[in-house]
Amino acid sequence: MNRGLLSILLLIVSNSFMTMAWYGHLRFNIESKLGKWGLFGIILISWGIALFEYIFQVPANRIGYREFGGPFSLVQLKVIQEVVTLLVFVVFSLIFFKQESFKLNHFIAFVFLVLAVFFIFKD
Repeated sequence: MNRGLLSILLLIVSNSFMTMAWYGHLRFNIESKLGKWGLFGIILISWGIALFEYIFQVPANRIGYREFGGPFSLVQLKVIQEVVTLLVFVVFSLIFFKQESFKLNHFIAFVFLVLAVFFIFKD
């Protein structure tokens, strides 16, 4: 597998953990066992999940970064990561937060982020 694709796949896995750590706790019902932990308990759970984000994020950046033999510049890696974050978030919210809806302005913003990826790779 080439380094660019491996880097992007690791970013997808990393962002899946990140999204779960940042937003997953919003699904904990106050009456549930996890909901009764309070804010400090939820922070600890989120930190535990975020550890796995870093386990995948750091290798993704090192494998993909040009200075370590990867195909991407630092700016390209960052823009790719932002688009991956948005994609993962959209899938996550459609699965876990069905009451949320995506509107035209959300779609337009997403298109602009994809365009950012296009322009970041132009010389």
